[in-house]
Amino acid sequence: MSKEEYRVESDTIGPVKIPKNALWGPQTERSRNNFPSGELMPLAIIRAFLHLKKAAAESNVEVGAEPAEKGRAIEEAIDQLLKLDDHELRQDFPLHVLQTGSGTQSNMNVNEVVANLANKMHPNLNILPNDDVNRGQSSNDTYPTAMNIVAVEALDKLEPAVQHLIDELKIKQDKYWKTVKVGRTHLQDATPITFGQEVSGYISALKHDLSYIQELKPTLYELAIGGTAVGTGLNAAPGMTVKIADKLSQVYGHDFKVNTNKFWGLAHHSGIDVVHGALKTLAADMFKIAQDIRFLASGPRAGYHELNIPANEPGSSIMPGKVNPTQAEAVTMAAAKVFGNDTTITFACSQGNFEMNVYKTVMITAFLDSCDILTGTINGFADKMIAGLTVNAEKMDDLLASSLMTVTALSPHIGYHAAAKIAQTADKEGTTLKEAALKSGKLTEKEYDEWMDYMEMTNISQTNPEK
Repeated sequence: MSKEEYRVESDTIGPVKIPKNALWGPQTERSRNNFPSGELMPLAIIRAFLHLKKAAAESNVEVGAEPAEKGRAIEEAIDQLLKLDDHELRQDFPLHVLQTGSGTQSNMNVNEVVANLANKMHPNLNILPNDDVNRGQSSNDTYPTAMNIVAVEALDKLEPAVQHLIDELKIKQDKYWKTVKVGRTHLQDATPITFGQEVSGYISALKHDLSYIQELKPTLYELAIGGTAVGTGLNAAPGMTVKIADKLSQVYGHDFKVNTNKFWGLAHHSGIDVVHGALKTLAADMFKIAQDIRFLASGPRAGYHELNIPANEPGSSIMPGKVNPTQAEAVTMAAAKVFGNDTTITFACSQGNFEMNVYKTVMITAFLDSCDILTGTINGFADKMIAGLTVNAEKMDDLLASSLMTVTALSPHIGYHAAAKIAQTADKEGTTLKEAALKSGKLTEKEYDEWMDYMEMTNISQTNPEK
């Protein structure tokens, strides 16, 4: 950079050249040069930091730890930053996830930008990043606080997506409640089931997944703020952190708390780990549902072809007229990514050596990634796959009529071994089940027709749709 393009500022290590118009300071610039690789720090974390710094400034003023005029200037600068769109905000927050594992550089990035902007607006106040914006705080308690806030925000977006899919599946469940088809276990033919019953299982799985997330989510309401450097609360003004929690609760609409063990809050991130476990469970169920539907829609001539899926785009660059289950594929790939993120988070969570975990930045980024891809693919799956899904009733009827496992309905009347013999004979001789049954002499045609009631075999009168 030429002299016209930069300014020089100093930190405790020495002078640093900083782009002339940048709002950040020397610590941000050092990080920008020392850690240039990987994805950028998510702006959701930056916005959470800004809300946290504003709450801290207000609280410090209220408890008499910060001069009122400085506190108001910090709040004013933060309000201006929070009005920026993502593209504008990114200009002042250029750091990467792969930095110090405590997130110190991103905390200082926020401190420096807020201080410099406040000083531009109020040149006479001399607001300092460490002494004023970061008053009563440490990277070690602010970053994990921001982690929990953004995790809760991400879950707030995911939950409606899961409910939306449940609602779309309920429509299919009710529509096809009495559409009988072949059931399958071990990838082999089994006794009949209705498609509505099958879908009700999907709905129940997702309802359970949603309840797991909602029940575990409050573990993220416990904030580390107030622990400062090692959990003792050194340099945090009495009463400050309770006020911070109250203010953040008002901003986000959740009951954040600070009456938690700070040594746990800095060195352990069990809340992130355990809640992500629920996300992994959701991903596993989504994988199963998407897998079922794409297999049942396979064909159209050489597969199951029990389901018809929407043609959202051409399926092949070489094969004309091909329709692929792309939404299901997106879901299964997202699930694979979530499984990997879960491994990353569990390992990262285990690395809380002594008083602090230093895998914070990669941990929360993996969590946010899982929430983001699950939210997006679940919404897409609901709108572009499930909403347009229809049943190929003729194919279902044909497969059901050819299934040998409906012989199970005869077992109570002629015995297991006699029924098995009929199925084996039909399979070996290539006849229908009815032909083999009558040939066995174990029952009459009238008895066969009476006992071989596919709908009755589904026990439909004893099962209820998911509400």
